[in-house]
Order: sequence, then structure tokens, then C-alpha cells
Amino acid sequence: MSGKQRPRRILQVLPRLEMGGVEQGTLDVAQAIAQRGDVALVASAGGTLALELPGVGAEHVPLPMHRKTPWGIWRNAARLAALIEERGIDLVHARSRAPAWAAYRAARQTGVPFVTTFHGTYGFRSEAKRRYNAVMAKGDRVIAISEFIAWHLRAHYAVTGERIRVVPRGVDLLRFDPENVHHERWMTLAARWCLPDGVPVILMPARLTRWKGHMVLLDALTRLGRRDVCCLLVGTDQDRGGYRRELERVVVKRGLADRVSVRDDCTDLPAAYMLADVVVSASIEPEAFGRIASEAQAMGCPLVATQHGGVPEQVLPGETAYLAAPGDAADLAQGLRWALGLEAGARERLAGRAREQARRFANEHMCQGVLAVYDELLESEGDAGSRAA
Repeated sequence: MSGKQRPRRILQVLPRLEMGGVEQGTLDVAQAIAQRGDVALVASAGGTLALELPGVGAEHVPLPMHRKTPWGIWRNAARLAALIEERGIDLVHARSRAPAWAAYRAARQTGVPFVTTFHGTYGFRSEAKRRYNAVMAKGDRVIAISEFIAWHLRAHYAVTGERIRVVPRGVDLLRFDPENVHHERWMTLAARWCLPDGVPVILMPARLTRWKGHMVLLDALTRLGRRDVCCLLVGTDQDRGGYRRELERVVVKRGLADRVSVRDDCTDLPAAYMLADVVVSASIEPEAFGRIASEAQAMGCPLVATQHGGVPEQVLPGETAYLAAPGDAADLAQGLRWALGLEAGARERLAGRAREQARRFANEHMCQGVLAVYDELLESEGDAGSRAA
């Protein structure tokens, strides 16, 4: 903090602070801001994680940032501009589109630097939707959570490399550490899920939505032809039960009911990974980052994933993971054969290499990368040419 007249005040904005990767990343960065002696504020409509902000030294500012209507965004822009002036905010960081439109207007009105994090590819089939998404490319610096997203920004939003900073998403290596998962946790989970003894477990932790590729995995299991496996599809349907019911019908239709079960979202993913002989990420559309890859590696699990998006950047193909062609059930089945066929010694070597690889994506690196973007802007605040038009 040498040379600073006062602690810097950083405001992050997002719709809500419920459980999720974007929300957890916001909390992690807020903690990192506070730990280095600066002031961390987060504006949102509230949620479970909002209660954790005071514990990490940050402040929650309750505002209806989830509003998506033009009127709601306009009102939020006025609220944020007032907050920036009243609290002496030095930089605003937006993590979602509707709040970003409000934050962009407020930042331009007050003259403070504006940062965005591009968390996904978003849908842009219509020109109107692409224009709505484009606010996430208007930051003075645009943080891309993978090299894939950096490519996407250049290709579809004409963002120059001068404004893009790649900061991969982080993984909590204390939480996702086999040494820190007591056996009672995974034994309790195994009993709750009624897992049979001595049967290999295939785990697919993913939201129950079509693009995650559950149907491809079911096809791969049919092609695998083994009855001595247990496959767990673990994820929330986000109160949209139609796809879950469709999955369950397909499971029965294909004669997989004795091997496949669909489970509600798991609150103890490290324990679930401890039960897994192989972890699957079968997305048929590119993952912006694909945190399952780094979580699985941190837990020492063999991974079978699709070869697109941000996942290939995280793994060592043939060493820690098998990468299958997207939507190719035969290739995915071959990956399952590879993982399930690993002998004890090979699995042990894979686990050690995978945990080493996962350390490259530790939360600490993510937080340091984001803070470095803040510092870059704040230290060159007078250079108007470095900002977006």
C-alpha cells in the first residue's frame, strides 16, 4: 500500500449472492481486497453468500441489481452513481450483464475505471441479444476466465488484446483436497445414495440442463455395455423438472435403471468426488472454463471430458484426463474404458500428477490476477487512451 493516500475502495456488482461459481469468486476477491488493506464492497439483491461478506472483511450494499428492465437498469445506474460519489469508490467491477449496464453508465458518469469479467459465451443468435451481451466487452479491462473466452471476445465482440486480461477461475484447494475430507463424510453420502459396495462409480456433477450432455453420457453407458458400474448424475434442475423427468424416462427406456440414478444437487462435492472412480464432464456446448476439471484433478480423480471450451487448458490429455469429441458417445465410452481400466499404480500416479496440475488454478492465483488488473487501471488512471470508447 506504499504511496497510496488512503485504502482503495473497490465495488463489485452482480445480480444476487446465491451459491454459484460467479458468486463464490466475488466473495473470494472481496476477501483478497480486504486482506491487503483496501475496502471491498459488493452490491447485489442479496442471497446466501451475502451473509458471509462481513466475515471476510467486506461490506454488502443491498440494491436490486437483479432488475433487467430498461427502467430498472436506469434506476440502478443512478443508485450506483450516488454510491460511487458518497463512498469515494475508486473502481467498479461488473460480473453480469444487467448490473453491468447500470455499472457502465454509473462509471462513465462519475469517471471511475470500469472492469468486467466475461464469465460465459452467452447466447447471441439475434443482433439484439449480441448488443445486450456487448456491455461485458466494454470494460476498461475485460477479464476473460479462459483463453477460449479471450478468443471469443476477439472473434465476436472485436475486443482488442490490449484490454483483455486472462485470469482463469480459481479452485479452493483446501476444500478440494482428499486429505481434508474425513471418511465419515463420504461414507454418509454413500449410505444416503445407497451405493453398492465394490462397484465402480461414474460421477457427473452438472446442472440438469440439456447442454451439459447427460444424454451423451447415457448413450456412452449403453455402448460401454458394463453392468458392474454405478453412474450418478448429480445436479439441480433449478426448479425446471421437465428435463429431469425426460432423463429418468430415457434411463428406464435404455435399460440403465439398475446403473444410473439422478440425484439432487450435492452440498458436499468433495465427498462425492471421494466416491468417484471417474468424473465426467460431457458438455455438448463449450464450457467457458469448466471448473469440474480442476476440482476433479485437485481430488486426484481421473477425468473424462469433452475437448472444447476452457477444459483442455486445465488438463494434461492422456495423463490426467481423456478428452472426447463433443457429442461423440462412442469416444466418451472409450474414455470411460480408459479410466475404469486404470490399475492401482497407474491411478496413484495419475492422482499425484492431477493434484499438481490443479495447483495452477488455485484460488490464490485467481485473486492475485484480478487484483493485478485493478492495480494496472488505478495506477494509470490518468491515461484516458487505455480505456474503452
